[in-house]
Amino acid sequence: MEASWRQVAGGRGRARGRATAAPSSGNGLHLRGAGGGREKGSVGAVGPGPSPRGAATPAAAGSSAGRSPAGSEALQTSVACELMSQRKFEEIKKANQAAAKKLVEEHFSSSSEEEGDEDFEGKQGKIVANTFTTYTTQTDGDMRELERTKQYVHEAFQAGAMTCLICIASVKRNQAVWSCSGCFCIFHMPCIQKWAKDSQFLVSSPLTDDDFGKRDYPWPCPKCRFEYKRSDTPSRYYCYCGKVEDPPLDPWLVPHSCGHVCEREFKPPCGHKCLLLCHPGPCPPCPKMVTTTCYCKKAKPIPRRCSAKEWSCQLPCGRKLLCGQHKCESPCHAGNCPPCPRVSRQKCVCGKQAAERSCASPLWHCDQVCGKTLPCGHHTCEQVCHVGACGQCPRSGKRFCPCQKSKFSLPCTEDVPTCGDSCDKVLECGIHRCSQRCHRGPCETCRQEVEKQCRCGKHTKRMPCHKPYLCETKCVKMRDCQKHQCRRKCCPGNCPPCDQNCGRTLGCRNHKCPSVCHRGSCYPCPETVDVKCNCGSTKVTVPCGRERTTRPPKCKEQCSRPPTCHHTSQEKHRCHFGSCPPCHQPCQKVLEKCGHLCPAPCHDQALIKQTGRHQPTGPWEQPSEPAFIQTALPCPPCQVPIPTECLGKHEVSPLPCHTVGPYSCKRVCGRTLDCQNHTCMKECHKVTEIDAFIGKNKAGPECLQCEEGCSKSRPLGCPHPCVLPCHPGECPPCVQMLRIKCHCKITSLYVECRKITTADIDEKNLLSCCKNQCPKELPCGHRCKEMCHPGECPFNCNQKVKLRCPCKRIKKELQCNKVRENQISIECDTTCKEMKRKASEIKEAEAKAALEEEKRRQQAELEAFENRLKGRRKKSRKRDEVAVELTLWQKYKYSLLPACALVVLVFAWYIARDVA
Repeated sequence: MEASWRQVAGGRGRARGRATAAPSSGNGLHLRGAGGGREKGSVGAVGPGPSPRGAATPAAAGSSAGRSPAGSEALQTSVACELMSQRKFEEIKKANQAAAKKLVEEHFSSSSEEEGDEDFEGKQGKIVANTFTTYTTQTDGDMRELERTKQYVHEAFQAGAMTCLICIASVKRNQAVWSCSGCFCIFHMPCIQKWAKDSQFLVSSPLTDDDFGKRDYPWPCPKCRFEYKRSDTPSRYYCYCGKVEDPPLDPWLVPHSCGHVCEREFKPPCGHKCLLLCHPGPCPPCPKMVTTTCYCKKAKPIPRRCSAKEWSCQLPCGRKLLCGQHKCESPCHAGNCPPCPRVSRQKCVCGKQAAERSCASPLWHCDQVCGKTLPCGHHTCEQVCHVGACGQCPRSGKRFCPCQKSKFSLPCTEDVPTCGDSCDKVLECGIHRCSQRCHRGPCETCRQEVEKQCRCGKHTKRMPCHKPYLCETKCVKMRDCQKHQCRRKCCPGNCPPCDQNCGRTLGCRNHKCPSVCHRGSCYPCPETVDVKCNCGSTKVTVPCGRERTTRPPKCKEQCSRPPTCHHTSQEKHRCHFGSCPPCHQPCQKVLEKCGHLCPAPCHDQALIKQTGRHQPTGPWEQPSEPAFIQTALPCPPCQVPIPTECLGKHEVSPLPCHTVGPYSCKRVCGRTLDCQNHTCMKECHKVTEIDAFIGKNKAGPECLQCEEGCSKSRPLGCPHPCVLPCHPGECPPCVQMLRIKCHCKITSLYVECRKITTADIDEKNLLSCCKNQCPKELPCGHRCKEMCHPGECPFNCNQKVKLRCPCKRIKKELQCNKVRENQISIECDTTCKEMKRKASEIKEAEAKAALEEEKRRQQAELEAFENRLKGRRKKSRKRDEVAVELTLWQKYKYSLLPACALVVLVFAWYIARDVA
């Protein structure tokens, strides 16, 4: 596909949609695109139909007629790319849909090989059993009549039991099927349609064209050979009862069933209809109850099932037999009475002989000729023992001569003479007539020589007419089997049917076709095979050929094989194929070291990977699969728990019997050392107890010796460690000097550590005081007058501060604490107010003067700007009115030309004079 596309498009692009390249009548190729258009030799044109996205429409194509070849090629490339993208999208979409559909069909398949038979043996089996049990609960129920229907229902639920005999494959619940009305065998719908079509073709193929299609040739069922008309060829998928077309898949119903009441008429018809739900196979016997009497009508009518309404009372029949002498002595029966079984002496028809014969056949014929004298009185009857009169003499009346041309009236004692005319009877050849005179007896053979053609019509020869002419040419036409030649000498064309055996291997792959050589497919193998379990007590019957794919039935019997280990009996398990599962019984052998019984599972036949096998010599040699050998393993170590104490006596743990002995529990020893502060950090170890009365917590000589310093907690505030090594009891007081800061954080003081740690709050404040004035500033800004003290400074500043009125004219000295507390304030007097008023008037006058000065300044700037603007306008107007000035050459060219000419002449004259 891709190579053809490159050949068509020249590598310029790919089509979008379902594009296929097909050979055309011309030199190029035709391309069918998504729009249905065609293109020859290129992909530039797209036919009528919906334009793909981005494709050129006819109007656009018309408007682009004058474009360059490069632009046209780019447009074609883009269109082709979009077409190819759409085609790939559609292909992937269809593939995904097909995969999803297949997954759903496999999920809902009822005949999947993964389905087991346990479901049917459970609830479904009970339901089917209860359904058919109701048919035998009344009088004279016959379970044997229900076995066929029960078998079909059983196979419908059983996985892999329903098999199509045409393709030898399982019939799944989601596949369309057809059921034969004769044998009720189920086939796939496509298989039976192909079978019917092939059968009709093979029957009608030997006919001429005139006869073909005029007759309705039947086709047979592949199993029971029940013939169907051409119009009966299945074309639609119906349920078993034929009410619903394409019955939906329902996991709660019988596969291919509609779930409605069957309502098919019983066979033989009784007026009732089947009451089961739509089901495979034949309908069971009619379960209706009717009141009926026996065959001989002697017994009283009793209620019975309609299917068994004809019954026998077992009394003697008593009806008179055909012999007319005896009565029927058989028990009450249906139909006519049997022939009379008694024997009597009876004469034959002619009465000459008598014999002991059955009373049921009184008329019989002996083997003697009648011999009675006929009415003519000259001849006797030549018939063998017969009934009635012998009749007239056959030689009486008018008789013909041998050639049948003349008639004579003669007595029966005289023979008819010949007439003397020519015989003129047609000879055996059927062409010529007898030329002899009228004669008795048969005519002689035809001896005329004729040009005779052989039977096949290929050769001619002159020879006597009575001799047949058969040439030696063998017929090369194919017989009706279309496989073998006729090979008959001088065949007239009506070749006989092939008489050889077909011999082709059937679909079962086990047998060959026993029929005479034929055309078309062979009939399915009629044989059945029993697939048995290993012991043979359970079997399932499947069509021949399905035994390879049918799993053996699950046998409920126990496996009877002898044990292969040291046990006297093996574990109970069901019948199976292959080797028995490993024995899981406890070994129970007595261990030699401890005497306990081995509790491990039986290990007499353990699979061990074989070692020391041939190693590959190089990477080219394939490594072989690992091999396992079956061998007996020794009993594992005894695992019986024995309570054992660890070395440090921390715990008592149950240890396996084979590991009993001194052991470490891996904990820390934890015994108290001599320092009474630490414990032994060694792993659980053996400890020799010197004094048993001290206890288990006392360290022994094997424990560690404490080499650490004293780690006891120091008094609050003491930063010095204890000077002694790790010791029991309290630590001595600390006598080291401790450097501390005073309350004001300026002076460093040295105090004994024990004093500062044992002092209370007041003593600590006293020890931390440097006896100097506090350097801290109060919120007012003055220095604290108190001596070095802890905490915040008291706010009692008594220093003098100056306080002024709001206008700063009046000034007084007051105490700082009173000013901070806003207890005293100084207000302005009348003088201050008058001065403030005068100052405000002066400010207003200054502001007004400054405003007027600002206005004058702005007016001056405005006038100056306008003056400058007027000067610019005058200059630009003058510049526009100036005329274009001429160059010197333009002004004086007419006067300068004669002057230049004169200068040249003078120069030439001067040079000529110098030369002379």
